[in-house]
Amino acid sequence: MLSKKTKYAIKALVVLGKNMDNPPMQIQKIAEQESIPKKFLEQILLDLRNAGFLFSKKGAGGGYSLNKKPEDIFLVQVMRVTDGPIAMVPCASLNFYHKCEECEDEKTCGIRSAFIDVRDATLKVLTETSIAHIIAREDKMKLLL
Repeated sequence: MLSKKTKYAIKALVVLGKNMDNPPMQIQKIAEQESIPKKFLEQILLDLRNAGFLFSKKGAGGGYSLNKKPEDIFLVQVMRVTDGPIAMVPCASLNFYHKCEECEDEKTCGIRSAFIDVRDATLKVLTETSIAHIIAREDKMKLLL
């Protein structure tokens, strides 16, 4: 299940992606617009800034803006910054691997094999879907209403 932290991070990046041609956005405005608790959003934006996705400016006219183009920020990157592993079991993780305590033989474990397939399918979608794609999907759905 997608954590609130990741969902809020994606929502904030989408808002900032739509705001690309405008001055930086203040945290309060993003929080209000997306119904995200301000204190939680502050930490999320700090994590995204530290990961290189955002630029922040202090003082009058300050706020946050994207440091990369929306088409260069992929969901897999955001999820790894906010939640860490993509795989649902540690023995199937590419970047955060560790052996399951109860596993007797990884090479013949059907659970591990199935969840490697799940991981691979998930990674395919997440590595191909950018913030720009999310924005385009939202715009397309609004036209259909």
